[in-house]
Amino acid sequence: MKRFLYNILLVVLIVSPVLLGACKKKDPSVLKVYVRSASNALQSGAKVVVIGDLQSNPETKEHVDTLITNESGFVAFDMDKYFNKYAGETTGYFDLIVKKDGKEADGYVRCRQHITTVETIFLPN
Repeated sequence: MKRFLYNILLVVLIVSPVLLGACKKKDPSVLKVYVRSASNALQSGAKVVVIGDLQSNPETKEHVDTLITNESGFVAFDMDKYFNKYAGETTGYFDLIVKKDGKEADGYVRCRQHITTVETIFLPN
């Protein structure tokens, strides 16, 4: 009887960390892009486009999203849309295009699942 209880206790001790880890809430995948002028002022109302880089290695799947910067000069893309659409992908490489008042700038960023990635793009004079 003692041996049986010992074996049950051993199984519970081995399995419980695995079960508790499976219930852990995952952090969201977010791409936060700040847009600044050449003089470093945050820019509200700038159009920010994120495009999956099909030529990256490893290849990033198709993805396009567009947002306008808020009054604080940034946008926050929900990249869980990308990672949920392409199950199994944990990393993506994206081109960034920013436009405001006839000015345009670009950037490049790598996003990872369950991580907040932050990038700053400067518009030219």
